[in-house]
Amino acid sequence: MLKRYFLNNKKRNFSTASVWIKGGSDLDRIGKKGINKILSSLLTRGCEGFNNFTLSEYIESYGAELNQEVFEDGISISIKSLNEHFNKLFPLLDLIINKPTLLEIEFQKVKKSLINTLKKDKENPFNICFENWKRIVYSNHPYAFNINGNRSDVSKITYEDILLEFKNFKNRDKYLISNNLEINGESIETLEKKTLEKKTLEKKSININHDLNPNNRFDFNNNDSNQTIIMIGDQTCSRRSSEYLPLKVLESYLSYGMSAALFKLFREKHGITYDLGVYYPIRRGNAPFLIYLSVSNNQALLAFELLSTLWKNLLFNPLTDAEIFLAKEKLKGSFLLGNQSLDEILQRKIQLISFGVSPISEINLNLKLEEISSFDILELFCKYFSKPFLSISGNKKICLEISNRWNKNF
Repeated sequence: MLKRYFLNNKKRNFSTASVWIKGGSDLDRIGKKGINKILSSLLTRGCEGFNNFTLSEYIESYGAELNQEVFEDGISISIKSLNEHFNKLFPLLDLIINKPTLLEIEFQKVKKSLINTLKKDKENPFNICFENWKRIVYSNHPYAFNINGNRSDVSKITYEDILLEFKNFKNRDKYLISNNLEINGESIETLEKKTLEKKTLEKKSININHDLNPNNRFDFNNNDSNQTIIMIGDQTCSRRSSEYLPLKVLESYLSYGMSAALFKLFREKHGITYDLGVYYPIRRGNAPFLIYLSVSNNQALLAFELLSTLWKNLLFNPLTDAEIFLAKEKLKGSFLLGNQSLDEILQRKIQLISFGVSPISEINLNLKLEEISSFDILELFCKYFSKPFLSISGNKKICLEISNRWNKNF
């Protein structure tokens, strides 16, 4: 069933429609990791009345865009064009989702392309480090796996597997959103009222069983470059949780702009990092929250000591009034920046709808920010990060020395 919504936005000279299909790589079966990535790519390579080439030519003839992407919790397919052409192009979404051609020859092309992508991923130490971090944090949970799958599984996926997965795909909940009122959808404002009547945000996230053994919370892989990559963090809460926003404030404090704690410590004061930041995506389940940084090998031990000191400080000391005020202001600015792109707005809102979260809550987040205190941040940091997980990619000797210090500090 396709549930339709429209965003009552200011009139623009273009229209866009996005469909969110509930369930993405999290529905990949054991031994079939990557099957939803293949299926998603295959959907847009031909549908009833169009083969791969004629579909592409038809869309391009109107200067339109067709995009698809797989996430851990869903699949997104969207189309965008000038208003005068939208009525000709919008029906393609229904054909792509419900009547794709799913040709075997196109399946072979998509499968080969995905295998090549997975080969390239294995050449990147950052990707390897991140995959290792997810594996030790999430174990056998779907979030532990790459949305693209793995080479071993993908190489064994057959055309018959794809046809079987499409049968499953047809039964998944689907949500459509557009800024074009002619699609006869339900307004976001009406949805807001219904959501508030039916449910509220989850008050607490799912409990996480922390492994007390530091050896089980640590992993490293050896690389021959002069670069050491460090990732530390843990799984946290769902986007549906009331703890989501305080963790966004923490993310802002750590990584937003040149006033961020990570920037000031690693770049401004010591000048030792190539890349650093926080990864905290929106997830239907327990979302990952990690600090990542890369340094030269001769600065790796110093970087780990600085990171350990920062971590302990966050565990035992609340943010100052000035720090939490600035973090909230930067977070407000990020919300405003995220509302500049219509595509981004629609994508975010339809994703939240599929999670059972009122999309208007994104606009009202500013009002809730004032209720968050530095002690709320401290409490959540202790809850989620007292026993973090560490993944490193670097020189074996350096990784082993960091491992020794890790055992002592964590």
